[in-house]
Amino acid sequence: MRLRLVPEQTNIDFFKHARLTFGASVVAMVLSLGIWFAMGLNFGIDFLGGTTIRTESSEPVDVGAYRAALEALELGDVSITEVFDPTFGPDENVAMIRIQAQDGEESVTPATIAAVQEALRSVYPAMTFPSVESVGPKVSGELIQTAILAVLASLGAILVYIWLRFEWQFSVGAVAALIHDIVLTIGVFSLLQIRFDLATIAALLTIVGYSINDTVVIFDRLRENLIKYKTRALQDVMNLSANETLSRTLMTSGTTLLALLALMVLGGDVIRGFVFAIFWGVIVGTYSSIFVAKNIVLMIGVKRDWSKPDQKSGTQFSNIDA
Repeated sequence: MRLRLVPEQTNIDFFKHARLTFGASVVAMVLSLGIWFAMGLNFGIDFLGGTTIRTESSEPVDVGAYRAALEALELGDVSITEVFDPTFGPDENVAMIRIQAQDGEESVTPATIAAVQEALRSVYPAMTFPSVESVGPKVSGELIQTAILAVLASLGAILVYIWLRFEWQFSVGAVAALIHDIVLTIGVFSLLQIRFDLATIAALLTIVGYSINDTVVIFDRLRENLIKYKTRALQDVMNLSANETLSRTLMTSGTTLLALLALMVLGGDVIRGFVFAIFWGVIVGTYSSIFVAKNIVLMIGVKRDWSKPDQKSGTQFSNIDA
């Protein structure tokens, strides 16, 4: 007997609560933007410039003691956070220390890093430093610009591809759903103050690719059904298409989420932000493919029959049905 997440044939009316689902998406985007502007993002060292030192010791992390030991060095803005991970043993107590880029320096100098390590060893002599990462302020500024351009370029390329592959109405709906996914992901990162770095940008681009894949599957079935059911109401054809692809959508998203959940729990703190971004993105991406993208296409209207030639030009033509 095969496992099924949904029955072989479903007849769910995805537009029954369209005002609620679409309205909730709009409200969530507005709230995400508000949280983003009000709280900002917890930028990692990639975007701020400076140095991140990872410490490890057999003694519990004492943030107050660490900070007191570093005060005499007058390093400016120093952030100390304890790292929690279920895979760590009782003797693995890890902290991340972020030091802002110093005035007149591209990054924290080796002498300063050595002084920080010596000061911290005054708290716990057996403390080790598994990794030290430095990024200059000039490089971090370039990384921010490059990250923004990467996201915008991906959205632009998808807009053109969907336009050529389907119609412009489909491309508008698809890109709107992608913007929805990106804004909600950034909002969650801002609300929870999860570290936002280059790995998160990679996660956002992964979300874009995953979400558009789901949307294209539904749109492809929709286009087939628009030709097959020429006189059927557009909303009914959209519901039919979403129901026909529902099993595939849930199976793909479900198996992906299981793998991501395992990585998030067992993968360690280094990749947890990256994995969480994709985990959240898969959820909102699946939602937007069903409740956002096709709703926008319904509002705009699409071609109903690609098989009737235009008598004047001989090209493929059809009426717009809103």
